[in-house]
Parts: sequence; C-alpha cells; structure tokens
Amino acid sequence: MKRSFFLKHLHKHHCVLAREGSKHSIYKNAGNGKATSVPRHPDLNDITCRLICKQLDIPFVK
Repeated sequence: MKRSFFLKHLHKHHCVLAREGSKHSIYKNAGNGKATSVPRHPDLNDITCRLICKQLDIPFVK
C-alpha cells in the first residue's frame, strides 16, 4: 500500500502527526491518545498497516 494513501486513512480517522523521528513518523490518535510509529518507506506492507491500525484503535483500510 502506498504511504500517502495510508496517511490519508490515518487523517480520516482523526490521527495527527505528533513528531518526526529519524526514520519514522509518530502518529497519535486524537480521540483516545494512543500513539505509534509509521515507517517512511514509499510502500508499506499490509501487515504493517494492519498492526498500526490496531495500535491506534482504528479500522483497517480496505
């Protein structure tokens, strides 16, 4: 999955960029306060996207 498409999905579910790390971006769910890192690869593995959605407590993009 393209990173840009996945980031649009995160923003749609009220997740905001908290800070930039050296190799990851840290996103935080504004609704429940949960945070996780998103790698900066142009293409993300579906398993990685599924785990990020689970950590942020949002539905998986389909």
